[in-house]
Amino acid sequence: MRIRIKRLKENAKLPTSGSALAAGYDLYACMEEAAAVLAPHDTVMIGTGVAVAVPEGYFGGIFARSGLAAKQSLRPANCVGVVDSDYRGEIKVALHNDSNQERRIENGERIAQLVVLPYLSLEFEEVEELDETERGEGGFGHTGRK
Repeated sequence: MRIRIKRLKENAKLPTSGSALAAGYDLYACMEEAAAVLAPHDTVMIGTGVAVAVPEGYFGGIFARSGLAAKQSLRPANCVGVVDSDYRGEIKVALHNDSNQERRIENGERIAQLVVLPYLSLEFEEVEELDETERGEGGFGHTGRK
């Protein structure tokens, strides 16, 4: 599958894949300044300098980079961002610092990953009752710990 991408800023890096079978494509920080500083427990909006045309029937999921999250405690603030197929603006990542230490993101640094996924377009039908299941209304923790 091919996805059209537009470089919005001259210094923007196009997404790259870490390996031949990687599902995610790394997104890079593209900023006017050399670095962004994230105070402890702060969120900063970081642009990537690119826009994509995600095909209809798909969306772009913006996920954390596992190394950045595990080693630096940095992740997308909304945990998973969504790039809809009709959005043509710059992909931006609201990067959140979960640590108690200041963190820096350098221009050109990998900040998140883009995964393109299919979705179903739905219509909701309001009903008086839902069908019964064995689980029923059992929610969080209802099956125990082991």
